[in-house]
Amino acid sequence: MEIFVVPTASATGSVAAGILAAVIRSKPDAVLGLATGGSPLPIYAALAGHTVDMSAVRGFALDEYVGLPAGHPESYAEVIMREVTERLHLDPAKVAVPDGSAADPERAAADYDAAIAAAGGIDVQILGIGHNGHLAFNEPGSALDSRTRVEVLTERTREANARYFSTPEQVPLRCITQGLGTIMEAGHLLLVVNGADKAGILADALNGPVTADCPASVLQRHPHVTVVADEAAASRLTPGSGQVAVRVAGATAAV
Repeated sequence: MEIFVVPTASATGSVAAGILAAVIRSKPDAVLGLATGGSPLPIYAALAGHTVDMSAVRGFALDEYVGLPAGHPESYAEVIMREVTERLHLDPAKVAVPDGSAADPERAAADYDAAIAAAGGIDVQILGIGHNGHLAFNEPGSALDSRTRVEVLTERTREANARYFSTPEQVPLRCITQGLGTIMEAGHLLLVVNGADKAGILADALNGPVTADCPASVLQRHPHVTVVADEAAASRLTPGSGQVAVRVAGATAAV
């Protein structure tokens, strides 16, 4: 596990974007796992500044709300379109998001899991971490080998996401999320974490026991993980066995 510690939140996006640009240059049709939320968005802004052809890149979003109407501005399909597909000039036909408006969301989840496998799996999965340790929408208690499925959002997660909606009541109750087992099948996991409020849970995930109580702790079992964290988020980390920490003075020193 590589851990890059950078001075600021914006630098996390720059370093992570450099890693992704290198992957795309070596494999133009790379399959990326696309995350939304506050931490990953600077990655896409920084990646747009790289001179790299992304027209053949394929993408699979981590998750989607269940029940939002098509075109809702806070659906992840729309967020991915605005922040990723259009910004990076990806082919929209090559970017998939779970169908949260499907009549049978459980079937849509199973079909999405199968589509990832049919694409040959994900080369690099971008991840953030929730305050309770969730990865994607895998809340505490999720099985570490879980597959893409319908999940009920915890109140804490709904509260954290309420800032994107007009009122807290508008935040959906359910979602479709890639499972932890699905995520762990990606070739490379790229976790980006910002802020002092994430310091405790990041330390639990990387230094604590591997347990369903902290879904992100499953990262310790993956053979290729890169963590990019700002100094505030990394303040409580103690690199353990198999972990290599690198302090990066500038935003591009690790690319």
